[in-house]
Amino acid sequence: MGSLLQIQGDEAVLLRITHSNLKSFSADVRFSLQMTIEFVKEKIWKKCGTSVSSMLLELYDDMGAKISDLSDNSRTLGFYSPQNGYQLHVIDVDPSSVTSGGWLEDTSLVDKYKISEEAYDKRDGTFRKFKEKLAHQNPSAHETKMSDKYMEELCANIKLGDRCQIEPGEKRGVVKFVGQAETLGPGFWVGVQYDEPLGKHDGMVKGTRYFDCPPLHGAMVRPDKVKVGDYPERDPFEEEEI
Repeated sequence: MGSLLQIQGDEAVLLRITHSNLKSFSADVRFSLQMTIEFVKEKIWKKCGTSVSSMLLELYDDMGAKISDLSDNSRTLGFYSPQNGYQLHVIDVDPSSVTSGGWLEDTSLVDKYKISEEAYDKRDGTFRKFKEKLAHQNPSAHETKMSDKYMEELCANIKLGDRCQIEPGEKRGVVKFVGQAETLGPGFWVGVQYDEPLGKHDGMVKGTRYFDCPPLHGAMVRPDKVKVGDYPERDPFEEEEI
């Protein structure tokens, strides 16, 4: 008999919790049938924020039909014979409750913190201050990153038709383009047609054609990667042993 009573005392039920003010709120919570309605409310309070004194509970079956109001805090949950899958609906009767007005669901109703540009500039530890510190520590790098003339001076000795070698990798080819390429970023670029299919395109990059070459022979590189001079096309058999 003692064992049977223990099993009955441990019986529990899984209920779906909904809320009158929180339309998007829904939670499956397991309750002991031996819990009083007051303890049930305390458990729900931790889930949705409605205080016990402001909470009314309604029990619905799995078809949406109302079973009962759980109005007696001293009765056990088992008195109302809930089944797994039933709905326990919370009604918050406090007009000043944290759940009222939609504040917990609609962030557009919440006043946003705003700060003036002048006040933001006076603050320490902001992202703007961090960027200014980087620019102060390495002003040349900051300027070249933003300049449309980036590496223009390195293009002075690079001309269309020049034989060249690209580092790293010692890939050889011919210069097909020298200038700015807006689709790739600020500064100057060099378009190269490799002797072998070591490139990525045929001279068209991101919808813009900078030069023409066979497929997979084209590349756009920064001028500092280009060495012009006597770089003839390699003999594919020159490194083979005889």
